[in-house]
Amino acid sequence: MRSNASQFRAFSEERLRDEEVNTYRELLNLRFRLSTRQLANAGELSAAKRRLAQIKTVLRERELAGVQA
Repeated sequence: MRSNASQFRAFSEERLRDEEVNTYRELLNLRFRLSTRQLANAGELSAAKRRLAQIKTVLRERELAGVQA
C-alpha cells in the first residue's frame, strides 16, 4: 500500500502517535533483518522511513497550527 501525507491528515492525534510508534518498531525490525540478511526486499526499509517522515510531518504541521491559532 502506498501512503502519502494526505492519508495521515485524516487520522486523529492519538492514531498518529500509535502509527509513529508502530513504524519505529517496524523500522527497527527491518534493520535487524537487513543486518542478518533475512530481508528479501530492501525497499521495505525505505518505505518505512518514508512513512515515518510523513507521519512526523503531519504531527509537526498540527503543532505549528496550534501555536499560530
